[in-house]
Amino acid sequence: MDRTAWIVVILCVIGLVAWQIYVAKQMSPRPVPINVASGQASPTATPKVFEPSPPPAVPEATPKSTEPVPSFAEKIETLRNSDVELRLTNRGGGIKEAVLLKQIAEKGQRVVLNSAQSAPIGAIIEQPSAPTLPEFTASTESNSVVQFERTTDEQVVVQKKFSFEKSSENKDNYVIDMDVDLENRGTKPYQSGGYFVALGSAAPIHPKDYPSYTRLVWCIDGRAKGIDVGWFGSSGGFLGVGQRAARPYYQENIAGAEWVAVSNQFFTTLMAPLSAKATGVWGRSFDIERSPDQKLLGIEGAMGMPGFQLQPGQRYSARFEIYAGPKLYHRLAQLPHNEAEVMDFGMFKIVCQFLLNFMNLLNSWLHDYGLAILALTTIIKLTLWPIQNRANRSMRQMAALSPKMQELRDKYKDDPTRMNQELMKLYKQYGINPVGGCLPMMIQIPIFFGLFKMLGQAVELRNAKFLWVKDLSQPDTIAHLPLLGWPINIIPLCMAATQVWLMAMTPKTGDPTQRRIMMFTPLIFLFICYNFAAALALYYTAQNLFSILQFYQNKRQPMPTLEKVAPPGKQKR
Repeated sequence: MDRTAWIVVILCVIGLVAWQIYVAKQMSPRPVPINVASGQASPTATPKVFEPSPPPAVPEATPKSTEPVPSFAEKIETLRNSDVELRLTNRGGGIKEAVLLKQIAEKGQRVVLNSAQSAPIGAIIEQPSAPTLPEFTASTESNSVVQFERTTDEQVVVQKKFSFEKSSENKDNYVIDMDVDLENRGTKPYQSGGYFVALGSAAPIHPKDYPSYTRLVWCIDGRAKGIDVGWFGSSGGFLGVGQRAARPYYQENIAGAEWVAVSNQFFTTLMAPLSAKATGVWGRSFDIERSPDQKLLGIEGAMGMPGFQLQPGQRYSARFEIYAGPKLYHRLAQLPHNEAEVMDFGMFKIVCQFLLNFMNLLNSWLHDYGLAILALTTIIKLTLWPIQNRANRSMRQMAALSPKMQELRDKYKDDPTRMNQELMKLYKQYGINPVGGCLPMMIQIPIFFGLFKMLGQAVELRNAKFLWVKDLSQPDTIAHLPLLGWPINIIPLCMAATQVWLMAMTPKTGDPTQRRIMMFTPLIFLFICYNFAAALALYYTAQNLFSILQFYQNKRQPMPTLEKVAPPGKQKR
C-alpha cells in the first residue's frame, strides 16, 4: 500500500480503539456511597418530610444526609390484573413497586419498576431533591380501587385514588388512573405555588446497557425530548475542550408537557396529567449496586405541576394517567397523548414504525422472531432486487472501463483537476453513471439505521430464542476467551465473514488506494456491531448472503460490452 492508504488505515484503527475505550468508560462501574450504619447503598440525596405547600426555591446543590427513619409502620396495599401487580404504600400514598407479571427478568424473576431508594410513583412532593413521604391512611374500596387520605396541618384534606382503567374498547392493563383531590376544611385560604409528582425510577436491565438507554423524557406538542444518565456525570472533554464537573440533578421549566416519563431500554413509567399540562421536569441519577464489583446508574424523576389556590370549603382536583409497563409500540400508539414518542425512534421514526409493525405481523404468522427477521430480510431484498441488478451491472461496466480509467490516471497524475474532467467525459461517452452502484446502499442506509433504532427498543425480542441465541435483544455470546474474558459472539463473526466474501466478489472499481481502504470495512463493522443485539447482526448476515446469491446470479450473465453513446445532437431520428 502507498503512504496515503497506510495513514488512513492507521487513523481507522486509532479511531476504533478510541471508540472502544470511550464505550468502556461509559459502561464502567461507578463507586456507590455506602451507609456505614446499614452497609447498604444509599441514594445521592436524602428524602425529607413532605407537605403539599408552596415549593421553595431549589438549591444549587443538595447536601447528602442520612435518610430519616419513618415514625410510622409501612403498610402495603395491592392492586392486580393479569399483566401488572401494584404494591401501594402508605408512605407518601403512591406505588412503591409495579411488578410486570408477564415480563421475565434475570433468574426467572419478574420485572419490577421503581426502586426502593426512590419516592413512590404518584407521591406528591414539594422538593424532589429532598422529598418527604408523610403517612396516609389507606382503604380498599373494591378489588380494583385503593384510596389514600391524610389531613395536613393547614386542615387541607388530601385524597388520592388509584385504580385500573375502566372497562372500554381500548382498555390497557398497564394504564393506571390516579385521582387527586384536595379540600380546604380550614378557616384560611390555602395557596400552592406549584408541586411535583414523583415518577419513580428506571434502571438498566443488563450490566452492559448503554447509558443512553436510561432516560428522563417529556413530550411537548407531540415531540419527545429528554436526557440520559450520562448527562449527570463529569466529562474530561476532548483534548481539554468541553470539560465539565458532575451535575447533581436536572431541572427545567417547560411550556406545557403532555407527559413525563422515566425509561430504560425496554420499560417505562410514564405519567400524563389530564387536568393541566406539566410545567416542569426534574431528574437525578443514583447508584445501583448489583454485586460487590458491579455498579450501575439509574435515574429518578418528577413532574412539575402548576399551582392553585383554595378558599375555605373549596376543592382542587387533578387527574393523572400512568402507564407502567413495557414499551410496546402497538399499545402505546393507541393511547391519546402521543405516548408512543417515548420509543425515541428519532429521524427514522417512519421506517422504525413500519419495520416494527411488519416484523410483529410476520411473527404472528411464523411464531418465531428469528424466522420473522429472516422473512423481513427476504422481503426487503426481493423488493430491492431489480435495483441491485442494475447497480451490479453498473459496477461490472465500471470494471470493464477500469483499464481506460487507469490510463487517464497515469496520463494526468500531476493534474488532478484535469484527470477528473477527463474521467467524467469518459463516463459520459459510454453512458455510465459512476454512482449507479451506490443507489441500493443509499436506500439501505435508512433501513439499516431504522432497524438499529427499532431492534434496540423492541421489547418483543426480549428472551426470544433462535437456534443457539437465548435472547435476540442481546449479543449471542456463547463463551468468553480464557484470561482475556472477551465474549465470543458467533453471528457478528458470520456477518464479517460474509462481508469479506461479498467484497471479494464485487467488481474492482475506483483507484487502488480506495480499494485497499474498503478492505477494512468488514473489520470496522465488526468492531461497531460486535456487541449489538443478535437480531441486528442476524439481519445483516442474511442480507449479505442474499447479496452473494445475487452476485452469483449476475456473474452467470454475459459481461456487458462497452459501447460509446452518441451525443444528444447526433442521435438518429
